[in-house]
Amino acid sequence: MSSKKKLLEGKVALITGAGRGIGRDFALAFANAGAKVLVNDLGGSTQGEGRDQIPAMEVAKEIEDMGGTASTNFDSVTSFSAAQNMVNQALSELGGLDIVINNAGILRDVIFHKMSEEDWDSVLSVHLKGSFNVSRASATVFRKNQAGSFIHMTSTSGLIGNFGQANYAAAKLGIVGLSKSIALDMSKFNVKSNCITPFAWSRMIGSIPINDEKSRERVEKLKTMSTDKIAPIAVALCSDQSQVTGQIFGVRNNEIFLMSQSRPLKSVHRSEGWTPESVLEHAIPSMKSEFYNLDRSADVFSWDPI
Repeated sequence: MSSKKKLLEGKVALITGAGRGIGRDFALAFANAGAKVLVNDLGGSTQGEGRDQIPAMEVAKEIEDMGGTASTNFDSVTSFSAAQNMVNQALSELGGLDIVINNAGILRDVIFHKMSEEDWDSVLSVHLKGSFNVSRASATVFRKNQAGSFIHMTSTSGLIGNFGQANYAAAKLGIVGLSKSIALDMSKFNVKSNCITPFAWSRMIGSIPINDEKSRERVEKLKTMSTDKIAPIAVALCSDQSQVTGQIFGVRNNEIFLMSQSRPLKSVHRSEGWTPESVLEHAIPSMKSEFYNLDRSADVFSWDPI
């Protein structure tokens, strides 16, 4: 009697930042769904410092102990050539490449007027350039195979806003643009590209400073949301049963959100054209009711996790 085929059976997934947190849960979930997994993790701190091969090795062993197949890679996503090596390793050691999860990330939180060039460059390099590097290296394989799935990790820090995260927010919103462009450019090759914005207590989120009672309450709510809640939608989106592409999904505990994308809210017109004075007198007052407040993620998602 044959067993039921697993959702990702026969597929190979490259998962960056897979040694801890959400990335680890992705790796285990994808392996449990039948995929072979290349576990990539530099093993650095949340600020991107240092190296440690043990986290990736431990995840690969967990996969093998549950009867799956995994290989490890310890390179940095910030290197274009290293990203190509990851793809080559997936092909040579695991026999192919069907799925890429761009999960690697670091934080260098600091209020904007004190942010250094290094704070900016390091975060953009890991999140945005890293997502480009790995995606670009994989795109050639996906085009040849006429199939493939990308999942990119974004954040409400970019989609909505947060204090002290200009570098992180810019990188994460840039990833949304990258994902949509990949979805458009590669749809002719049956390649899917989607974003997930996760709400979960992880090592990176654990570095959020607690400055007052409100931030303490927010952190306590985050602690109730485990990282393993994020993986099911990623597995589903990467399966052959899903043709969804170009979307942004939020996952918070047992809730799944379809996030909005920028569209016009209101327009004003003057047949004679605009002057600075008429903009101030007419355009801005006419559109003011649709202006956004200086919201943060916690202001928009103000109810407790369900």
